[in-house]
Amino acid sequence: MLWELIQAGLLALWDYIALHVLTCLIPAFLLAGAMVTFVSKETIIYYLGTAAQKLKAFALAAGGSFFVAACSCTVIPVSSGLYYAGASIGAAFIVLWVAPAANILALTYTGAILGGTMALTRIIAALVMAFLVGWVMTAVFRREEQTRVQPVAAPSNPGDAPTHLMGRSDVILLILLVISLLAPNYLVQKGPYWAKVLVWGIATIIVFGYAFWVKPIEELKRWMGETWWFVRLIFPLLLAGVFVVGVIGKLLPEEWVRSALGGSSLSASFLATLIGSVSYFATMTEAPFVDTLMKLGMGPGPALALLLTGPGLSLPNWLAIARVFGVKKALVYVVTIIVLGTLVGWLAGNFIF
Repeated sequence: MLWELIQAGLLALWDYIALHVLTCLIPAFLLAGAMVTFVSKETIIYYLGTAAQKLKAFALAAGGSFFVAACSCTVIPVSSGLYYAGASIGAAFIVLWVAPAANILALTYTGAILGGTMALTRIIAALVMAFLVGWVMTAVFRREEQTRVQPVAAPSNPGDAPTHLMGRSDVILLILLVISLLAPNYLVQKGPYWAKVLVWGIATIIVFGYAFWVKPIEELKRWMGETWWFVRLIFPLLLAGVFVVGVIGKLLPEEWVRSALGGSSLSASFLATLIGSVSYFATMTEAPFVDTLMKLGMGPGPALALLLTGPGLSLPNWLAIARVFGVKKALVYVVTIIVLGTLVGWLAGNFIF
C-alpha cells in the first residue's frame, strides 16, 4: 500500500514536470522576473498600489487577468511579480485568483463542454469573488500595506500622473513573453504535447533574440537574477505539493465522492470546494472532469464550486503562496476562497441552475 501511494505521488510529479514546466512555468517565471526588472514601480504603485482608488485598481487587476491563461501554480510568479513591483496586496491576490479561475481560454472551453449558462455564471461568480478577495486581503493586512511600499500621492494636476509604465522595447518584450506563455495552450488545444513544446520553443527563441537585440547585458543579467529568485523560492514547493496531491488522489474513495456531490446542499458545495482547493487542475482540465462528475450525478452548484476552486487553488498553490507572501496571507486567502466558493456553489445551485 505504501509503495502504491509513493508511485501515485511520483506519477503525479512526472506528469507535472513533463507537461507543465517547459510550456507553463518557465515562461511564467521569465515574465515575473521581467515585470520586476523592466516595469516602472512608480506607475504600478500609482495605479495598483495601496494609495490607488480600490475599485479602479481591483477592476484593472481583474480585467487584465482574464487574458492570462494560467493554472494555480503558474500564476504565482506573475502575481508575486506584480506584488514585489509595488502592486497592493488586494490587486495582487485578485490576479492570483482570476487568472486560473476564469481566464478566457478556460471560459471558452467551459462553454463548449458545459454550456453557456455555466460559463456565464462562472464569469460572474469569479468576478464577485475577486472583488471580495481583494477587499478581505486589503482589510486584514492594511497596516502592513501602509509600510510595505511608499505610496505615490495623487498629483494636484491630473496631467502629472505617472504614465511611463515602461519603454517601448520593454513593452514589446513583455508582450512576447505573454505570447510565449499563452501560445502553447491557445494554438495547440489538441494533439501531441510535442506540438506545444515546439510552439513554446519558437516563441522563446524569438523572446531571447529580441532581448539580446534591444537590451544591454547588465539588464539581461538583472532580469535572469530576478527570474532565478522566483524559481528557487517557488519551484521546490510546487514539486512537493504535486507529489502530495498524487498521494491524496490515490487515497480518495471515488465512489463516496461521487455520491456525496449530488444535489445542491451546502455540504455538497463545501465538499466540492474542498476537493477543488487541494487538487491540482491545469487550466481547461477542470471542465471535462466536472462534466464527467455531472454525468454521474453531481449537482450544478457543487460543479460550479469545483470549476472555480479546482483551477484557482491547489495544495502546491497553498505552499507556494505561503513561501512567497507569508503563512498568514496564505491562510487568510485560502479560507476566504473556501468560504466564498461554498456559498457561491450553494446559491447558484439553488437559485440559478
